[in-house]
Amino acid sequence: MRYALLLHSREPGQGEIDPDAITAMQEAFGAYGRALESAGVLVAAEVLEQQHASSTVTVREGALQVQDGPFAETKEALAGVIVIDVPDLDAALAWAEKCPGATYGAVEVRPAATSYINGAWT
Repeated sequence: MRYALLLHSREPGQGEIDPDAITAMQEAFGAYGRALESAGVLVAAEVLEQQHASSTVTVREGALQVQDGPFAETKEALAGVIVIDVPDLDAALAWAEKCPGATYGAVEVRPAATSYINGAWT
């Protein structure tokens, strides 16, 4: 079953984080990605740009609206998405526990209700 690991954290300001800490976290995420890949559970992984780079699209009564910014502004932002395919919630929680993002933010584990695979919804 597929699960999304949704990485939430506070968005730091420019220069707020020590470059050595950034390098250490990049290395930790690299090792985590390799572990997911080696275990054969990784479907996709994306680190997202900060909220100011997002756009929100709605279509109401046939009218397109594009708004700069996120759907909802919060102190903590969605910072990344990792999709894994594991047997059950316990396995997903175990991978979430190992995620480096859990050390400075939160990792929300949410099962996929359905997935688009090989041209069709499951």
